[in-house]
Amino acid sequence: MNYTLPHTIENGQGEKITFKEIIQEPDGAKVRIEGRCKLNAGPAMHIHYLQDEGFTILQGRAGCQIAGEEAKYYSEGESVIFKKNIAHKFWNAGSDELIIDAWVKPVNSLIFFLDTLYAAQRNSGSSQPEAFDAAYLLVKYKNEYGMAEMPLPVRKIIIPLTYFFGHLFGKYKKFKNAPKPIK
Repeated sequence: MNYTLPHTIENGQGEKITFKEIIQEPDGAKVRIEGRCKLNAGPAMHIHYLQDEGFTILQGRAGCQIAGEEAKYYSEGESVIFKKNIAHKFWNAGSDELIIDAWVKPVNSLIFFLDTLYAAQRNSGSSQPEAFDAAYLLVKYKNEYGMAEMPLPVRKIIIPLTYFFGHLFGKYKKFKNAPKPIK
């Protein structure tokens, strides 16, 4: 799938992302992102297995946490970097909207993944994405992204079964042009 940038997505839970531009660098492509989070909003604990992520706070206050560590808080002008393979999350810990200037490198399937995830959250009306689309993302892109706080039985049994039934019922025809997962 090709996206015309800038491309904005919202999850219906207080998060809004604008993919601003892709910058080609000698060691790979990097996507620049503007992120906005309402009070207490932010992504769940997650992992990018192949990508580094970083951001600078333009407005507000962010809480950030690496799995197993205490939360840290950052204010306007401060920056955070999350290295690949490190489970992390962040959220708006202030009283105003949190606005960040972010980047993720390499881009890989990030835009498709988040676009689909946010649509699945909007469709479910909650932070829990619609089950079939979530299963598709977590199975097809398991070598790229993971949800660190998802219980093991859900990850190993429920998600694969949901993916199987999604295929059986033809739920994934809409993803025929999805980017190929990285092995």
